[in-house]
Formats: sequence, C-alpha cells, structure tokens
Amino acid sequence: MLEAAVTELTEVGYAAMTVEGVAKRAGVHKTTIYRNWKDSDSLVADAIAGHFAEDIPVPDTGAVESDLHELARMLIATMTTRAGQALLATVLSDAVRIPRLAEVKNAVFVDRFRRTAVVVTRAVERGELPADTDPAELLKTLAAPIYFRLVFTGEPVDESTAGRAVRIALAAAHARVLPPA
Repeated sequence: MLEAAVTELTEVGYAAMTVEGVAKRAGVHKTTIYRNWKDSDSLVADAIAGHFAEDIPVPDTGAVESDLHELARMLIATMTTRAGQALLATVLSDAVRIPRLAEVKNAVFVDRFRRTAVVVTRAVERGELPADTDPAELLKTLAAPIYFRLVFTGEPVDESTAGRAVRIALAAAHARVLPPA
C-alpha cells in the first residue's frame, strides 16, 4: 500500500491523490487502508518516510572529496526521479500545514545525516578536514546547492552541480566557516 501511495503521488500529485486511487493501485479495498491509516495525510507521511528510509550506500573511496562527490551524485539521482520530485514537492508544499509531514521531513534529513556522517568522521581521522568539523553541517552545505536548484531555480542538476557542491562544502570546512561540532 505504501508503494502504491508513492506511485499515486508520482502519477497524480498530492492534491489529486485519493485513498480510493491508492486502494485501486494496491489492489485492496479502501477500508483496508483506513484500518491502517486514519487519513490520507498519515498514509502519505508513512509512504514518504518508507521511501526515503532505504539504505544509503555510504562511499568509502579513501578520500573525502570523492566520497562527498558520490553522496552528491546519489542525492541528485534520487531527487531527479519522478518519485523523488513528487515526494519533494509534497513535503515542501504541505509540510507547514500538516504536522505529520513536517515531522517526517525532519526525520528523513536527520536520518540521512546520521547515516552519512561517517564520511566526514573518517575524513577528520585521516586529517583531510579540521578536527572540529560537524558532519551534519558539512553535509547540509553539500546538499544546499543541489536543493536550491531543485526547489527554487529549476536549473539542471548534473555532474557539474555535484562537483560544485563538493568544492563549496570542502571550502567552507577548510575556511572554518561552518559551525563547529
């Protein structure tokens, strides 16, 4: 049912999504959905959380620059799919109005940063980054140029975007302008 909800969001968007449509896609009666979720907002929140909770392959190339580049590439690959774009639009458009979606959005980011923090931790241990580098702050700095293009400007995000994001994040860490850990 959660997969059907993601597909429905991708195909018709949040505003047009209905429990009936999800039920039809899932091959169940709508009462089955209502037995598990009190409303469509709860279903959407769980679908988004489940979609983004998949394991993240954490690169370990032996160099922070290439590890961050791979993380940036994975972010771009995920967020430029139809499902990624639909889920991003849903979370951004309704997170303020629906507390559960805001909670899911925050939990997704916290989880992503927690899972990938090891990239920064290893780089600090290897002496590639200052000792007080906060992994979450560096990862936010890495993601910011990508999300800016995805959300605000609509400019293409590609390999060059990933490279620029890495250079910006590393420059900020080395200049010690990121809040310390």
